[in-house]
Parts: sequence; C-alpha cells; structure tokens
Amino acid sequence: MSKLPEEHKFIDLSDYGRFIAKRIALAFKNTSVTPVQVTYMFVISGLIAVFAMIKGFYAVAGFFLILKSILDAADGELARIKETPSYTGRYLDSISDLLLNALIIGVIALLTQTSIWYAILAFLCIQLQGTLYNYYYVILRTKLSGDTTSRIIEKGIPEALPGESQRTVTILYKVYRVLYGGFDQFIYTCDPKARHGAIMDNWFMTVLSTFGLGFQLLLIAVFLALGLINYIIPFFIGYTILIPILIITRNLLFKE
Repeated sequence: MSKLPEEHKFIDLSDYGRFIAKRIALAFKNTSVTPVQVTYMFVISGLIAVFAMIKGFYAVAGFFLILKSILDAADGELARIKETPSYTGRYLDSISDLLLNALIIGVIALLTQTSIWYAILAFLCIQLQGTLYNYYYVILRTKLSGDTTSRIIEKGIPEALPGESQRTVTILYKVYRVLYGGFDQFIYTCDPKARHGAIMDNWFMTVLSTFGLGFQLLLIAVFLALGLINYIIPFFIGYTILIPILIITRNLLFKE
C-alpha cells in the first residue's frame, strides 16, 4: 500500500533508499521476520556507524548511516506488505531515530572538540527540521487518506491495533511524548493552520524533504566521506534558517 495516490507522489529526497527497502521487505515477506525486528536492524546499523566514527573509519560510518536509512524505510514497507501496521512500530521507530541522532551528534561533537552547547543546538535543529517535514507530510497523507498510524497531533494514547499489546503501545507513546512533545508543540505553534490549508504541491514537498532524516543522514555520510566532519554541526545549525522560510511559503501559497 502506497502512502500517497499516484498524482500526489513527489520526489522525496530523503527516501532515496526506497527501492532497496522494498526489495528487503519482499525478501522478508514470507518469513517470520517482523517490522519491529527490522527496526532493531537499523538501530544496530546506526550503532555500527557511531563505532566506525569513533575509530576514524569515516567512509565506513557513512555507509552504515545510509544502510540505517534504508532499513528505516524497510520496516514500514514490511508492515505494509504483511498488512501489519502498528503503533508499536511507529513509536519505536521514532524513539530509536531520536536517540541515534543524539548519539551521532554527540560523537561528532566529541571528535571535533565542539562545544557541548553547539552540539545541543545542532541536535535541536536537526530534530526541528525533521519534525516540520513529518508534520507537513502527515497532514498531506491524512488529507489523501494515506497511512493513519501517524497522527497530525500526537495527543492521547491510541488504541492498539490487532496483533499488538495495548500496554506496549501505552509505554512507547509516553516515551514518545517525553522525547518529541516539545518539538511537535513548537512546530504546531509555528503553523497551527497547516492542517486546514490546501494540499501542498509536489515541488514544495520535494524541497521540504531535504529536512527528512534520510537526507540528513545522507548529508552526514557525504561530509564524513569527504573528510569534512568539522562542518557537520555548523551546517545543520545554519540550515535551520529554512524552517521559517518554508512555513511562510506554505502560508502564502497553500492557504485554506
């Protein structure tokens, strides 16, 4: 099941690994491997990337960051192929992403002797960029009757879907709210009318997709491969200037 109707599919620069992700999901289709287990695989890939950075193997680290991004897409693909969507997978995926982002930025700051305050600022910037992308993307999917496991406003414990534990969903939801609640509320406060606006054009979503986690990891991988690790944190801090620009653009071009 595709996330969007054909006419509204845009070039998602953060989703470059979708083709490979689909092949991985198809390989697991008739096996006992679950989407959550694929999520564990991307966590392991991310941890290997961090270890490789610490050891100075930057090109290897870049490879595993890209692999992490591909596996991050594969767990959702497998859930759709097996028709087993779950809030467990949705929240576990997001929680894992945030913790890995914090670890990646922390290690980069350590290796480049960057101030802890700049590292925290870069982490916050990366999360806000990703939150804006997810906010607008979920709005688009909701308007077009796409996936429903991601909600525009994550408030209220959702009812567990068939095959998953309500207790697990409740615990993961509460952890998600602690980690993401501030970011979600900040972006929502910046553009509360977005959910009532017109459907956003494909070109706008393509530009917005540069805020997606997949593209962020790709950029980090490129910086690492080119020996430009010192520029990663400053870049993501500076790139955040696009957040107000994109919000203003949406309000001007895609009103109610």
